[in-house]
Amino acid sequence: MRVNACVDVVLSGVKLLQALGLNPGHGKDHSVLHSRNDLEETFIHFMGKGAAAERFFSDKETFHDIARIASEFPGAQHYVGGNAALIGQKLAANSDLKVLLCGPVGPKLHELLDDNVFVPPESLQEVDEFHLILEYQAGEEWGQLKAPHANRFIFSHDLSNGAMNMLEVFVSSLEEFQPDLVVLSGLHMMEGQSKELQRKRLLEVVTSISDIPTGIPVHLELASMTNRELMSSIVHQQVFPAVTSLGLNEQELLFLSQSASGPHSSLSSWNGVPDVGMVSDILFWILKEHGRSKSRASDLTRIHFHTLAYHILATVDGHWANQLAAVAAGARMAGTQACATETINASRVSLRAPREFMTSHSEAGSRIVVNPNKPVVEWHREGISFHFTPVLVCKDPIRTVGLGDAISAEGLFYSEVHPHY
Repeated sequence: MRVNACVDVVLSGVKLLQALGLNPGHGKDHSVLHSRNDLEETFIHFMGKGAAAERFFSDKETFHDIARIASEFPGAQHYVGGNAALIGQKLAANSDLKVLLCGPVGPKLHELLDDNVFVPPESLQEVDEFHLILEYQAGEEWGQLKAPHANRFIFSHDLSNGAMNMLEVFVSSLEEFQPDLVVLSGLHMMEGQSKELQRKRLLEVVTSISDIPTGIPVHLELASMTNRELMSSIVHQQVFPAVTSLGLNEQELLFLSQSASGPHSSLSSWNGVPDVGMVSDILFWILKEHGRSKSRASDLTRIHFHTLAYHILATVDGHWANQLAAVAAGARMAGTQACATETINASRVSLRAPREFMTSHSEAGSRIVVNPNKPVVEWHREGISFHFTPVLVCKDPIRTVGLGDAISAEGLFYSEVHPHY
């Protein structure tokens, strides 16, 4: 598995910004953060929406100053970070699974990793890559601002993950490790790179994926992005056809459609809980346009979509089994991990998924009413199966970070790939 790894420093966003001497002003989104002021405006922009986001901080010195203050802040917590490391850590919790992690691993991260996670010597480095995760609670106020939902804002000055430096190490380790599954992540970290370097590294990513022995499924976990050209390149420059499976959330899904002129791409953002029919139209389009078919030599046959209120697993027929268990396991993981409980505690969760919905806004759509006794709903459209599950959403989340990665890991763990694949 691979590729992005770091240490997450998790703390209250409002308290950190106050400690930095910043006052609540007007929210404004910056696609790259250049200063403390940019950080404050962008954080307010997303806290006001209750939406998750991730940004690159361009100024090394300023970032290291902020990171030091954050890291030493009373109550700040240090966790394994980076989508690949988080998925690896989650899978390694199953004692019979062994995980190979190729990403920049510093001393703190090495100490935090599970014993079942193996790191090749070439991946070890003297200093850790820190990502700062500013959390806020539902209803939390700062000045005139009030957060509608609990969520988090992530930023970093992370160049080694962005340059995808571990790619070659990863491919050379595969022969010895002989994996049953490869998980890739970190493409979003390229946003801090020049266009030329992005293009070069994407081609190298595709070459590396094609070096993975045939028959080993490759899952790509997407993450928050702002660069439409980079997203469009990921879709079109052979990355999508080279991977078997995708994991993404509602913001990444809409951004992907906007970047590649897909369905509902005129929508600027979701309004509340994303419309199930719209989501399923975009998932259908991705698999129809970029997925495996008789006329297209693509490996892409599976997408695991997750948003706060519900999840959908979309698969091209004939390649996967056990979808019902996989999508249900992912939803169960969302409820237990956010609340930090072993099992779902009914008093601490709420149901926010729509009770009825259209499966599509095209002529293929039909109306579905969710049955609480059989909450996973299945429907089919032109050789693609959809499995929908509501999520029991934690009302007072202890930790929202890495939730998407945990959902994807759990869904993969329960997914059965057909051997003829």
